[in-house]
Amino acid sequence: MDRLARLTALFRRRWACPVLAQLHLSQGAKFVTLVHRLECNPGAMRQALDELIDLGWVRRNPGYGHPMRPEYLLTARGERLGPACAGIESVSGALGLHETVLRKWSMPVLYLVGEGPTRFTQVTRALGGITDRAASLALKDLTRAAMVARTLIEGPPAGSQYGATPIGEQLLPVLDRV
Repeated sequence: MDRLARLTALFRRRWACPVLAQLHLSQGAKFVTLVHRLECNPGAMRQALDELIDLGWVRRNPGYGHPMRPEYLLTARGERLGPACAGIESVSGALGLHETVLRKWSMPVLYLVGEGPTRFTQVTRALGGITDRAASLALKDLTRAAMVARTLIEGPPAGSQYGATPIGEQLLPVLDRV
């Protein structure tokens, strides 16, 4: 799985990145602990954990044990993603952009435009599963959060180019670690 595919999979569920970060920082956790620490709906948490298990990044703690024993642990593949997710959580929190960062397509789109000036069609082609509407909303959200800048291009064909701003560039090093 390449980096862009990992980013897309990671941000498919809103709570996936925070869950991986929390499991990394606490060396595992119980379901109820994750729900309370992340202030998440139990149904959404269940969906995120199920998806992370399917991706092979999280596993249930096998066997029986002490009631204080964590229910969920990172797999070896999840251990490689844990520090990056903790970094994303830390940087987005410091910038006050946590809500924008956790939207489904925000980080895959930011990663693409962070590679250099990018046109709208390049974004939709590179992210095969994204609709034009979702790409447009992600670019608007990132522009509103001052993470991406839009530049108008004259001439045939006229259009727009997008690039990461200094604020958006602060997240690119941690996205590179995903």
